[in-house]
Amino acid sequence: MGLFDFFKKDKETPAQQASLDAGLEKTKTNFFEQLSKAVVGKSTVDEAVLDDLESLLVHADVGIETTVKVIDRIEARVARDKYVSTGELDRILREEIAALLEDNKSGSTAVLDSAGSTGQPYVIMVVGVNGVGKTTTIGKLAHRFHSAGKKVVLGAADTFRAAAVDQLIIWGQRVGVPVVSHGMNTDPASVAFDAVKKGVEMGADVVIIDTAGRLHNKVNLMNELSKIKRVMQKMIPDAPHEVLLVLDGSTGQNAFMQAKEFTKATEVTALAITKLDGTARGGVVIGISDQFSIPVRYIGVGEKMTDLQLFDRHTYVNSLFKK
Repeated sequence: MGLFDFFKKDKETPAQQASLDAGLEKTKTNFFEQLSKAVVGKSTVDEAVLDDLESLLVHADVGIETTVKVIDRIEARVARDKYVSTGELDRILREEIAALLEDNKSGSTAVLDSAGSTGQPYVIMVVGVNGVGKTTTIGKLAHRFHSAGKKVVLGAADTFRAAAVDQLIIWGQRVGVPVVSHGMNTDPASVAFDAVKKGVEMGADVVIIDTAGRLHNKVNLMNELSKIKRVMQKMIPDAPHEVLLVLDGSTGQNAFMQAKEFTKATEVTALAITKLDGTARGGVVIGISDQFSIPVRYIGVGEKMTDLQLFDRHTYVNSLFKK
């Protein structure tokens, strides 16, 4: 069984579903209050309703390009069906957003199915600017793997911030997994190499590498991440198997800009979007996944270790539209 195969059976518990519902409460309350105002007194979805819906989606940080796609899809449904009531709008919007996320394979674990099948650790390199919850996400991800009986090694390669190194060590102690650290102001690539080496030696299932979150000089960031990759490949030729970009969902358009810069600096293969419980604009998940054609793998909806959840597009959309 591959490393991530357990995810297929690892359905979110009722408590986790409740956390997701609570985490999206600000977004859906804000969105549906405004949507109700937009359709009040109207029986059919007409141009005025669509104009109002477009404004609502943009305000929810779905993004202009993605919003236009959603509106185009709904317009096509209206034209095809001839008559669409405002009462049906919720259902149609839910279906079209889920279809849009399907186009980008968000929530899919298909690319991870072979993980661990080679007998070597599955290496995840985590990137993202400081303050987005990157190190916390790594800790929660380690907890998720460890709770499923997987051997995990963490690498503290964000060596430019003492707090990042210390925080990861604390997470390792909380979760009960080893952390490879050389301290602050040491070579990040050396830390990554030793973490992968330890993972190989102890027969670990997964190695998660934290990296520095600096965007003020993209060239330096690109060179650093490239060096980390090259050094890890001395131990495992196809490492890293995943480059996970962590974004703060509460920062709205700033998260879009971070995604743009990091996708230029390195090949990002998956997204984790955090702090969705702290924003009324959870549509950022939809927009970023669509505009960058990168699957959303995880979402953060609270402070507890179990609040980093596997992203399932249907569960997410259903929760978003739950009244």
